[in-house]
Amino acid sequence: MLNVTYGTTPARKTSSVRLLTTAVVLASLGLTAGQAQAQDQSVEDRLADLEARLAEVEPKANGLEGFSFNTYARSGLLLNGDLQSAPGGPYLTPAGSVGGAVGRLGNEPDTYLEAILNYKQVAENGTKSHYRLMIADSTTSSNDWTAGDGALNVRQAYVEFSNLASFSGIFEESAIWAGKRFDRDLDFDIHWLDSDIVFLGGLGAGVYDVTFSDSVKSNFSLYGRSFLEFPSDIQDQDITSDTDNLILTANNYFGNVQWLINGMKAQENDLRVVGGVTEAAETGLHTMLAYHGDSFFGLSDGNFKAAIIHGTGLGAETKNIGADGDLHEDAVSTRVAVYGTTYLSENWRFVPAILAETSEDRYIKGDEYQWLTFNARLAQELSANFEMQYEASWQTMDLTTLGYQGRSAVDGDYSRFTIAPTFKPQVGGFWNRPEIRVFASYSTWDDELETYAAGDALGVDSDFESGQWTFGTQMEIWF
Repeated sequence: MLNVTYGTTPARKTSSVRLLTTAVVLASLGLTAGQAQAQDQSVEDRLADLEARLAEVEPKANGLEGFSFNTYARSGLLLNGDLQSAPGGPYLTPAGSVGGAVGRLGNEPDTYLEAILNYKQVAENGTKSHYRLMIADSTTSSNDWTAGDGALNVRQAYVEFSNLASFSGIFEESAIWAGKRFDRDLDFDIHWLDSDIVFLGGLGAGVYDVTFSDSVKSNFSLYGRSFLEFPSDIQDQDITSDTDNLILTANNYFGNVQWLINGMKAQENDLRVVGGVTEAAETGLHTMLAYHGDSFFGLSDGNFKAAIIHGTGLGAETKNIGADGDLHEDAVSTRVAVYGTTYLSENWRFVPAILAETSEDRYIKGDEYQWLTFNARLAQELSANFEMQYEASWQTMDLTTLGYQGRSAVDGDYSRFTIAPTFKPQVGGFWNRPEIRVFASYSTWDDELETYAAGDALGVDSDFESGQWTFGTQMEIWF
């Protein structure tokens, strides 16, 4: 018998519908939960993938890995009152032939650039490697194409390893290197004179940052420099020889104090003919004691560097270590270098510098070279993008050459003053670049300096005369 009730659902059918509804709801809930779990899992996967990618990119972003580019460049036009190119450069005076620099502001007629390519890697064990290639060029031509008279060359090509996983003890923080390079810590200069205090470069290998304590570190290296095609026969100047000057270096730091020692030997360089005799040095010693101050001579905020350098034989070239093969076996030189940076007020900054050297028996027995340079750069910051720069430079010299390379003895002074309106993206500080300058310079010197050498920038055969104004423009950049 059928149990039918009109207007109502039979009990069994009602139960089935309820079960089906419950199943659908449960299935829907399960599907929703599964989708949510899948979404959660997808988000977690994506976050993990993003973190992995960030971990991979971060070393490249902060410079620990990958390619990078650095540069230094300057380019300018230097004109005399006749609107002709004028000679210039920090080494244009007779003292410049033995490293006596004067101020560079409004005194550079060249285009010089360094293009520096770096590639860095970090191995799985944490060891870091750094490959550097530096290409440089220099010309005084104003043309856009200067392949015929430029000086394009490779100045650095080396590899350096640091944070070596297997190094421990005093070598734990050390770096090793090999190749052609400028020494990392022996390439510091008085920028406003464009003169290194000391410079060491060449082919070699070495180790940096051998750490004996928190305040005592040392660098050790061996560099080679080539002396090529020097005359080696008194009777026949066409007979030449070659040799290499090997330089062993220990560069030591005791807190702010730096003590550098260099010993060098150039086998058979004593065969070199200089001034008609074979008395060139075959060995040399070079040392520097320097202090790197973190104030302006204790008087105000800023910094300063002071160094005294002494050398004998091949070490008597006190700046470019081991670079001069003509030095006499009895040559002795002593150089002093000092500069500081400070703000005189909120908008005025000041950089004084002193560079001086005395040497005797430098190239020919009995010769003497003495010179002293004082330079001061002053800048007035007038707006966010504009400042006025001023520079005064004075040099005195007494050079007794004894006819070396046809040079005459001279005794006199040189002075120059420059004013340079300067634009830059952001004024402030001593090292902010790039800059675009226009400038006017006034130079004067004693007449005796004009007799130093034929073809000399200040010589009687030059169009550049004492008491003359020069004008120009220049850009300078580094990063």
